[in-house]
Amino acid sequence: MKGGVIEKIRAAGGELYAISSEPQHLADQAREHWELTFETVGDPHQEISQVCSERGWLTLYAQDNLEFLQRGASWKVEHPKGFFQPGVLALTQRSRVLYRWRSVPSAANLNGTVCRPTAQYVCEKLEQALRAGADAADAAHDDHPEIDQKSIPTPLFLAAVLANGWFLRVKSFAYSPGVPPIQIRFGIAAFRFAVFVFAWVVAAVWLPPLPVALAFAAWAAWVVRDVRRTFGPLREHRELAA
Repeated sequence: MKGGVIEKIRAAGGELYAISSEPQHLADQAREHWELTFETVGDPHQEISQVCSERGWLTLYAQDNLEFLQRGASWKVEHPKGFFQPGVLALTQRSRVLYRWRSVPSAANLNGTVCRPTAQYVCEKLEQALRAGADAADAAHDDHPEIDQKSIPTPLFLAAVLANGWFLRVKSFAYSPGVPPIQIRFGIAAFRFAVFVFAWVVAAVWLPPLPVALAFAAWAAWVVRDVRRTFGPLREHRELAA
């Protein structure tokens, strides 16, 4: 909205819709909270996404494990068929694909958490596709878009979600109305982590080494178990067409 992309799309006779795997009431809530100027559509049963896949337009990846997401949410996560990973699809009225991109979960994008195409980049791709004429072929999947932000190293991400869970378990930075933006929450997590490390250093210097070592080993074993139990299933994604 800030970059004027929506105005360009509407000036060309198009419209923008955000489709979410959340139920409609949460999609409406996000639209109001973010003051969006376009429609948000809840698709918890993935009917719209399935149609897009069946017609060969775009096949998204989906994730069935909801535990990590639920840990960071103040509302009941309602994904009867799991949640789908992000994607972008642009069509003409004759169903020609002008642009398509899907997030392929990997370690490089933190299992789909980050790395989205920028709105201005997608808009430029749409303009190029329109200039090609109505008889042009469907656009291929864009595997290397200009992204909005790069991924952070996995150890740093794990440190942040551990700090967000007060070092007892990993906790996601899920969106909820009324909570601070994720940048602020990441800053709070970084401060917690610094204090946590400082406390262990002080304990190692001033307390008997054996009890400190045993306590740290017990904590590390607990955390490693939680990380494996939580993030192991997150690597198991399926295509909606499957």
